[in-house]
Amino acid sequence: MQNSSAPILVIGSLNMDLVMRTPRVPAAGETLLGHDFATHHGGKGANQAFACARLGANVRMIGRVGKDDFGQSLINGLKEAGAETSAVQTVETATGIAIILVEDNGQNRILLSAGANGTFTPEDIDALEADIQAASLLILQFEIPIPAIIRILEIAKKVDTKVLVNPAPMAELPDWAWQAISYLIPNETEATELTGISVTDVESAHQAALKLQEQGIHQVMITLGSQGVYALGKEANGHFPAQKVTAVDTTAAGDTFIGGIATGLQEGMALTEAIAFGQAASAITVSRQGAQSSIPHRHEITLP
Repeated sequence: MQNSSAPILVIGSLNMDLVMRTPRVPAAGETLLGHDFATHHGGKGANQAFACARLGANVRMIGRVGKDDFGQSLINGLKEAGAETSAVQTVETATGIAIILVEDNGQNRILLSAGANGTFTPEDIDALEADIQAASLLILQFEIPIPAIIRILEIAKKVDTKVLVNPAPMAELPDWAWQAISYLIPNETEATELTGISVTDVESAHQAALKLQEQGIHQVMITLGSQGVYALGKEANGHFPAQKVTAVDTTAAGDTFIGGIATGLQEGMALTEAIAFGQAASAITVSRQGAQSSIPHRHEITLP
């Protein structure tokens, strides 16, 4: 049963991922035989909304898809997970697509077409002010145009809505916009790009988090893969080691962690508890193949 609290609002991307394995990347003009072709529902926004829904949150997705089969499939997948999708708009531009070539040695190459995700303007965001004000928490990523992201942060600051930002892919924001962020959750690579500090372990994550806090962010949580999470801020501090699991596929692990934190906060958990909940959910995700299909249901989560 879904949580009846004010909804978590996710504004972000919905993509269809087209994945094929290949012995190697073909040269110019060359045709190779690939194998194991598959389509997966994706987009960081959609993954995070899906994770919130599976984990039991009351979550509403705002995004855009095209008038094509991919778009309807993405909407249906979110509905089946329990997310509210009435604000996912269907537009003339094609649904966002990621074409992913995975070499047999594990390397991948990704070609992304933003499609409908790229059509958001600041003017479109103005119509969402009531939705943003009504949210218990707003989740953002950087897979829709940055001018729209900046407008979302302006409105959230005005109406005093807490904002969780996953800065992926990395982008520049004006100085004031960082101060509108309640929870910033970058991975090692994003934290490195944001601060210029090479984040490889707990100590370097601490230095990067200190620098990010200087920008006025309420709470920083840097994800460190198998090393866990480093938190610095007004609600949680210190190193939170990851659960020991055998990783099969790390796709959507970060999105699951974010969904777990958001769900925990909606339920009134302290941030330290919400981090543990997100880590427990993420540990299950990495033990399974796939993206959204690997995200656990609430009843599967066991806290230490």
